[in-house]
This record gives sequence, C-alpha cells and structure tokens, in this order.
Amino acid sequence: MIQLTHYDIKYLAGVGPKRAELLDKELGIRSFYDLLVNFPFRYIDKSTLHHIKDLQGDDLPSVQLKGHFITFTTQGEGARRRLVGLFTDGTGTIECVWFNRLKFIQQSYRTGVDYIVFGKPTPYKRTFSIIHPEVDEYEQVKDRAGMVGVYNLTERLRKRGFSSRLFQKLNKNLLESDIAKRITDTLPAELRTRRMLMPLYEAVSNMHAPTSVEALQRAQRRMKYEELFFLELHILKNIKAVSKKLRGHVFRHVGEYFNTFYSQHLPFPLTEAQKRVIKEIRADMGSGQQMNRLLQGDVGSGKTIVAFFTALIALDNCYQACLMAPTEILARQHYEAISEMAAKIGVSVGLLTGSTRKREREAIHAGLLDGSLQLLIGTHALLEDVVQYRNLGLAIIDEQHRFGVAQRARLWKKNTTPPHVLVMTATPIPRTLSMTVYGDLDVSVINELPPGRKPVNTYLRYEEHHAKVYEFIESELKKGRQAYIVYPLIEENEKLDLLALEEGYEIVQQRFPQYQVSMVHGKMKPAEKDAQMQKFVNRETHILVATTVIEVGVNVPNASVMVIENAERFGLSQLHQLRGRVGRGADQSYCILMSHFKLSKDTKHRLEVMTATNDGFVVAEEDMKLRGPGDMEGTQQSGIAFNLKVANLASDGAILEQARQDAIQTLEADPNLASEMGRKLEATMKVIYQHTENWGLIS
Repeated sequence: MIQLTHYDIKYLAGVGPKRAELLDKELGIRSFYDLLVNFPFRYIDKSTLHHIKDLQGDDLPSVQLKGHFITFTTQGEGARRRLVGLFTDGTGTIECVWFNRLKFIQQSYRTGVDYIVFGKPTPYKRTFSIIHPEVDEYEQVKDRAGMVGVYNLTERLRKRGFSSRLFQKLNKNLLESDIAKRITDTLPAELRTRRMLMPLYEAVSNMHAPTSVEALQRAQRRMKYEELFFLELHILKNIKAVSKKLRGHVFRHVGEYFNTFYSQHLPFPLTEAQKRVIKEIRADMGSGQQMNRLLQGDVGSGKTIVAFFTALIALDNCYQACLMAPTEILARQHYEAISEMAAKIGVSVGLLTGSTRKREREAIHAGLLDGSLQLLIGTHALLEDVVQYRNLGLAIIDEQHRFGVAQRARLWKKNTTPPHVLVMTATPIPRTLSMTVYGDLDVSVINELPPGRKPVNTYLRYEEHHAKVYEFIESELKKGRQAYIVYPLIEENEKLDLLALEEGYEIVQQRFPQYQVSMVHGKMKPAEKDAQMQKFVNRETHILVATTVIEVGVNVPNASVMVIENAERFGLSQLHQLRGRVGRGADQSYCILMSHFKLSKDTKHRLEVMTATNDGFVVAEEDMKLRGPGDMEGTQQSGIAFNLKVANLASDGAILEQARQDAIQTLEADPNLASEMGRKLEATMKVIYQHTENWGLIS
C-alpha cells in the first residue's frame, strides 16, 4: 500500500488543486495513501427506516426517514438566514434546516419527490428538526442500504462543502482505480493465513464501504493487527539496535553490604513481590548487558527498599550509585530513609539539591571523585556537568515520567560504560500500555502491599456535606492525626483556582482556629513551598491546604485524612496518587472526594471507581478506557506518538499480544530485515514512522 504515497492527492478524480490544499491543511492528507488510511471514526446502519410519529425524547440517535418535502422557505436575515424544508413521511412532519449553501440546496431538492433523509432529530418547539441532514433521492439509494462510514470533518471543511458522503465518493474513486487495485499486501502470506486475516485490499475496502457487519468486524481486526504489528516491529527493532551497542557493567556477586543488611538489619520482612523483583534486578546486572528496568509499584508498596538493595549490589561490586528524584522534598525523604539504613552497614550517603550549600557541594564532589561517597541522592542537580563520579555503576530514577528524555540520558554520560538504569514509578501503567510506551524496558511489578498496611477507605460526598466532613476531620485531629485538603489548579482556570484555594485556606483557618494550617501551591517560590511542606512533615502544622503539588513525594505517616475538593476535575490516576498520600502509617486512613451533585455519567463512573477499589492497576486500566492511552500520565512526556487510527491499547490487548509475538518471531528469523519480505516491512515502517523519534532511547 506504500506505493500510494507517491501519488499526490490532487490527481485523484474529484479532488483537484484547491481541495488538495484544503485536505493537506485540515487533515494532513497529501497522498492517495493518506486518504486511504483516513478511516471513518464510526459507522451508521442505514438499513432501517424510522417513522416521524415514533420520534420521542430529548437525545435521539441519528435516524433515516423516507418521504418528500412539502415546502421550502427562507427565514431570517444576514448571518441568521436559513433554509427550512418541511418534510413528511405520511406519519408526521419534521423540519430540515440548512445554514450554508442555501442556493445550492434549493436548486438540488424538489417538492413531491421521494427522498431518504438522514440526520439527528433535535426537539424544536413542538416538533423536531434535523440540522444539515443528508438527503438522497430514494430511487438512487434504495439498493444501497447498509453500513455507512462517518468521517472526521473540521468546521472549515464543512463550510467548503466536504461531507462524509464526499469522502465516501473520493474513496470509491480511489479503490476502483487501477493504481489501488495493484497494491500488494504489507504482511507476509504465512502470517495472514495463521492469524486468519483478511487481505489488505479487501480490508481497506470494507473499512470505507462495509458489505456487512461481519465484513466490517473482520476488516477492523485486520487493520488493528496491521497497526499493532508495525508498532511492535518498530519498537523491537530499535531496542535490538540499542541493546547491541550498550554493554553493561558485570556485577558478578552479591557481597557483604547486601548480605549483612539483609540478614541483620532488615527493618521488616520483604514481601514475595519485593523478593521476586530483587532477583530480576540481580539477573539483569550480572548479564553483561546494560540494565534498563522499569519498577512499577503502587503507592506504599515498598519500592525504596528495593532501590536500596539494588544500590547495595552496585556497591558490593566496587561501583557507586545515584538516585534522582523530581522534587527536593522527595529527594530529602529518600535521603532520610536510606541514610538511616545505610548507616547500619557503614555505607556513605550524600544529598545534593538546588539548596545544598557551596561547602557541602565541594565535599560531595570530592567524595564522588575519590570514591569515598558511595551513594548520592538528589534532584536535577545530579545532572550538572560538575558532578563527576569515580565509577558510577547504577542510576536510579524515581517518578521517571517527570524527567525528559534528554535529562535522563545525561546520567548515561557519567561513566565511559553507561550505568545500569532502574526507573521507578508509583503511577501504575496498564500492561498493554507498558508493553508499548516502555517497550524497550524490562518491567517489574510490586503488586502487593507490606503486611500491616490498611486499605484507605474512600467516600464520595457532595457540597452539602461539607459541615459533616469538617466534623470528621476534627475528630481525626483530636486523635493527633493530620489532614490534607486539596484543590484543583488547572492552567486554563489558574486565577479562579488560586482564588478558590486561598478562599478555602481562609475557611479552613476559621473552622479550625485551634489548629495550625499550611498552604502550598505550584506558584509559590520553591523555598517557601518546601518550608511550608516541611512544617507539615514535622507536625508543626495540622492541616495542609494544597494543590496537586503534593501528588508525589510527601510521606507523612501521621496524616490520616485526604479531602479532594472538586474531585470531578481530576483524572483517575491523579486521584489515586493523591489518595496515596494517606494510609502510609498503621492507622486507618480516609479519602473523601467532594463533588457537585450533578455529574455526567462518565464523571460519576470515574469517582465510583475510586470508591470501589484501592488497586492502582485497576484504576489505571479504567483510566485508560475512559481517557485513552494518549492522555495517560507519562506518555506525553516521553515524546511518543502512537500513530494508531483503528487499534485501541485499552481494548485490543489480545491483538497486541499476537502482534508483539509475531514481531518478535519476525526479527528472530530476519534480524536485519534483509530478506525480500523484510525489506517490504522496513519500507512500510518508514512510511508510518517517518516523523517519530527513536523509541529505543526513552529510558
């Protein structure tokens, strides 16, 4: 099909230079190929005729009516001018309304002639109207009822006469051309046979003009597989290219640091999941290849101690390690937790952040160069050129989606042989997404919480319940606990949100006069923000009123209540991260979602997911179903474009598994894609991914 990229769209019958320019600007359609893969986004079954007398309700789907026009009248003046056609099917009447191309419409349609009218009826006064309906003479379409595609259109395209019907016509012209009929299949015949896939030309034809519902389903499956196969082939080929180049330090043994800490100083028994992940990491670091491993663990699952054991393996092999966190407060918390454990076995640990003083910095730089400083924890300050190691063997990156690709890559250059890399995230990633976004990383999952951790009880409450919620907060404060109250801060409503936050802060101060209240938001200076957060960490303040700046990196085991105002404005993953700020101690903790009573169906479902489960992976799967993979936290920051037109990572996991397995087998049989079929696959990939980055370098 890639042959079609060589044909300019302006040469297709029905297009021409002006329409070609418009298609390029509005939809990026420049070639025959671009038009052919511009598939309908939904389909309408036009095999059923409805009666006007049966139309009832405020939110009707699109319907098809057979009848004739009684009258045409022009109403209004200037910009409000419109053409109204009164249409009847013998059971009642309905108004068809046009606001554009009125003269053309009047010349095209006549009274007394049988037509098929298609569109969405909306209640208007005591009748219904259809805005800009599709109208066909009955004699011309009576034998063409069935599944019809609906194409994405911009406002500009609509104003210039483009419609789904025009796209149907253009694709019909293309598919019936000799050029299109000569396209060769992009997939090997053996693979098509084994996976029972429709041939490419037949699949594309049925995507645009399905011969039946069953044919459309088979065509969609073929095109989904096609997209996912080339996606996986592209990722895996780049990984192979990278892994060939990157040899890693060989950490041959686990020694005194690791064994002494494990046998004598372990503060709590490791879970089976933690033990499994440590074994996976040990195998990676002894393999001779550079480790690139993603460690997923829900909030509170114990990733920090796994990271510490990983660092001890590096130290036991006479290498240094570093841990980079996105915020100073998170870096400081890692430092406090790890340095306490490290002191028991004589491991030297340093902390480097933007606020580290000059004398301390000089001591850290010297200790790194002479090897006396074994483990360095810090923020972006670790990336500075002046930070040089004697022998860096391991780089650990926490909340990795908060760092850009270029930033992470700078850690590689801290040694002549790139260090092993362990990236961690507390944002659970659905399996289908992690296979794709993090396709170059081996993935480990800590999927159980340490013993003694109690699930956070989550409740949905409405605005009229504020008084009772405040009473509940007070009851927890009286027990010596602390509470968070979080407000949204969304960029487009920044001023209004800040006002709401400040107003909320004043209300909380007035309601709890006997308690100390802190406030933090992202617009504060970093030093001021950290000082306010540190007061809460040190229990100098009892309530922290904040925006989502506390989403990551605040560990206060004494906090037992999380109240999220306007919870309907947050995504599921964000709500789950905020909930993860409580439940970090032994006491029962609570998350209260405050919302308006009037919620859309999707919003209510989203909030009900939060009250129904504490499992971050269930939450992440639901989040991806609701929002799609492109919105998942971390994917946009990675600079990855999926280029998926038909497949959906949220719902097509089974097809993705097959496509990935076949891509692996293809590369095992033909690693360089040097065969005749391999060269065809390579050429197709170049067309699909000509504007994307090398995905093999995202770790």
